Amino acid sequence: MHRPLVGALASAVLGSAALIGAGAGPAAADSSPRVKAVDFAGTVALSNCSGAVVRMPESVDTDKALVMSNGHCVESGMPGAGEVLVDQPSSRSFTLLSSSGGNKGTVRASKISYATMTDTDVSLYELTSTYADIQRKYGIKALQLATEHPTQGAGIKVVSGYWKKIYSCGIDGFAYRLKEGEWTWKDSVRYTSTCNTIGGTSGSPVIDTATGKVTAVNNTMNEDGARCTLNNPCEVDESGQVTVRQGIGYAQQTYTIPKCFGTGNKLDLGREGCTLPRPAGE
Repeated sequence: MHRPLVGALASAVLGSAALIGAGAGPAAADSSPRVKAVDFAGTVALSNCSGAVVRMPESVDTDKALVMSNGHCVESGMPGAGEVLVDQPSSRSFTLLSSSGGNKGTVRASKISYATMTDTDVSLYELTSTYADIQRKYGIKALQLATEHPTQGAGIKVVSGYWKKIYSCGIDGFAYRLKEGEWTWKDSVRYTSTCNTIGGTSGSPVIDTATGKVTAVNNTMNEDGARCTLNNPCEVDESGQVTVRQGIGYAQQTYTIPKCFGTGNKLDLGREGCTLPRPAGE
């Protein structure tokens, strides 16, 4: 997965990976008139990753807001294979960004509602603020989670609050299984080559440019061409055949997440249609 940026690693990546991003040049503009404008409004910067304030289709303005990032970005360290975190206290802070990428202010978590690196790579924090609080104080609306499976060939933008950079590409296809070290993820989104994401983009919302909704959460890239190792995920098909695609990035789909949240934005893993992994023993 994209390595969270901490300590000396952050300095190294800021010194080298920033040049990679700069060398790529500005993203090409989408020519279709139907493409939704995508900016930084609603995204957040974590201490080591990216994320976004998100809402479910059934969320109401008085609900406590949710921030989505990767499971491997949680402050307690990367969850092991099979590990699921539910309702864990957290006071983590997030820098809320304006449409242009400016700092609008700070929002704070009250807990980690859900986090895992099993089947997917996602974390969802419940904030102390409601959606209405955030809109009233900062003029920022949450990003909407899509409820339909993403489409091959769809145009997407990966919006990194950490780097204040937007990557533009398309959905090349889907990996039946994506294996990286001890972790395995299901039905992962594979990018076309122009989304050359780097460390710090972990947790970025992947936005479908036709709908403006969040269709996935960015999480990894095969950096060195190695096979199924840390920072070098491999694809495994239904027959067990392994494919390595050096330089290609991936994201985890999010369309099933709304089925796991009920009234009041409360996590309910027992809801009909919820397929997120449950904690051991449940």
